[in-house]
Amino acid sequence: MFSHIMVGANDINASKKFYDAILGAIGVPLGRMDDKGRVFYMTKTGVFAISKPINGEAACAANGGTIGFAVDSPELGDAWHAAGIANGGTACEDPPGLREGPKGQLYLAYLRDPAGNKICAMKRMY
Repeated sequence: MFSHIMVGANDINASKKFYDAILGAIGVPLGRMDDKGRVFYMTKTGVFAISKPINGEAACAANGGTIGFAVDSPELGDAWHAAGIANGGTACEDPPGLREGPKGQLYLAYLRDPAGNKICAMKRMY
């Protein structure tokens, strides 16, 4: 359904450090910066990118928006969360762990990135 997701960042270097750490914790290669200063994380299932806003205004987080990253296990989700905290992220929502969803249990871990974007690591346990 999605070809890519891009979030805005005011400090590309701080955001790259953060995303290199959390995505690296789940096996994604380091982000590559293009000649426009955008950073891309390429996988066979899609592309995640960070960029300063093209219109020159400050980046801001979407109120109510969340971007979810799939993880293969709760342990990888815990590593993702810990890497985020250690690299400029902020914990939000409930602590990482299992939650009951409409179709069964989910593992969820939430963070805010250095630009304030809300992100999540998720593993469907069914």
